[in-house]
Amino acid sequence: MRYWVVGEFGSGDEAKKALRRLGELGYAKETLDAFSPYPVEGIEEVLELKPSPLRGFALVAGLTGAAFAYWLQWWTSAVDAPLNVGNRPPHAGPAFVPITFESMVLFAALSLFFGLMWLFRFPRPHHPLFELESFRTASTGSFWVSVTTKQREEAEPVLRHLRELAARNTAVVEEKE
Repeated sequence: MRYWVVGEFGSGDEAKKALRRLGELGYAKETLDAFSPYPVEGIEEVLELKPSPLRGFALVAGLTGAAFAYWLQWWTSAVDAPLNVGNRPPHAGPAFVPITFESMVLFAALSLFFGLMWLFRFPRPHHPLFELESFRTASTGSFWVSVTTKQREEAEPVLRHLRELAARNTAVVEEKE
């Protein structure tokens, strides 16, 4: 059973300050999270987020797609079925560039799509925080800070700290199984 203790703040700077203070109070960085309607500059440093592995996924997949496309064109035109058309060479590298580029983009885009699905554990059509009516403002104008706890008793001190940090609205959301 998990509990999310959440607090609503009026600005990204207030949310950053609250996250920084919660970290100073001893809450583990893995239990802290932030929800905002737009990216807040510097919040990833406060949360000590690691760089996303998606760039690596896209690079490897893009290079794989380009190599595969070039190899396939070379194999089909120069090895498997070479044709002498207009006395042109069977292996014409510049003619292979458009398909090679498009395959690179396709493979990179697919790796980003499926990489995000895997990293974010999608599809997850429902999250317990969606039950909280006031949490809807996280996509329109409010900044929310959450602390994940394993026991209900651990939620009370977090609520107190969030109220001390001037949270406009606080709540505890329980994960229903």
